[in-house]
Amino acid sequence: MRIRLDIAYDGTHFRGWARQPGLRTVQGEIEGALARIVGGAPRLVVAGRTDAGVHASGQVAHLDLDDDQIARLPRHRRRNDEQDAVAALAGRVRGILGVYADVTVRATSLAPEGFDARFSAVWRRYSYRLADAATGYNPLDRVRTTTVRSSLDGDAMHEAAQRLLGLHDFAAYCKAREEATTIRTLLEYDWRRGDDGVLVANVRADAFCHSMVRALVGACVAVGEGRIGVDDVVAIREARLRIPETKVLAARGLVLAEVGYPADELLAVRAEQTRRRRDDE
Repeated sequence: MRIRLDIAYDGTHFRGWARQPGLRTVQGEIEGALARIVGGAPRLVVAGRTDAGVHASGQVAHLDLDDDQIARLPRHRRRNDEQDAVAALAGRVRGILGVYADVTVRATSLAPEGFDARFSAVWRRYSYRLADAATGYNPLDRVRTTTVRSSLDGDAMHEAAQRLLGLHDFAAYCKAREEATTIRTLLEYDWRRGDDGVLVANVRADAFCHSMVRALVGACVAVGEGRIGVDDVVAIREARLRIPETKVLAARGLVLAEVGYPADELLAVRAEQTRRRRDDE
């Protein structure tokens, strides 16, 4: 049985998503709760591994259960419906994690045939919150909003973001990883000021390389501060070289907001295509 989990977390006190010995991670917390319910050593496969301090409101993972674990799923005394048992699993996990936990499983459901949380995904969407001198500092937002001291030109930042859209090599906006491609399709990148004055970035791509969103944000902040021009963000991308003016901004402002999947009948095909592409890399 494969189960889909929809997950949200405040990443402030986690050392990222991925399980690490001796460190508190999102994966470790959820798998520990699942083990208490279904036994064994549950292992989650996630749509996108987030770094230390990064948050999520729309993370997705899947979990495979064997027959013994299936038998231990929570079931209603008056009915023995498999879908109900899977749906009830989220509530049991939340009960173990606690009322005010910094991670929660929002829902659990039977995964459609061919579903793979990682390889079936067709895009990921992130948001980034940024307060500047015009916004002011709100201590209630400190764990989810990055603050800069300068006043930023939001219109210039939006214009620069629009110049970066499309299929390109984003090596200049990624932390290099050996034998990993940096070619990505940036589907959406825009900036707006919310009602509270905070600048919010919306960034959507087929996939992201390491630190890509925070580097793209850093480039637009450099534009907003007037340290580089709107056209410079493209020149930097084309040069495929990281420069000091485009810093990787803090993790606290970053949220994995949504993961997109194709129609159920295309899930297996998409997963196979993605695996083949990753193997070719």
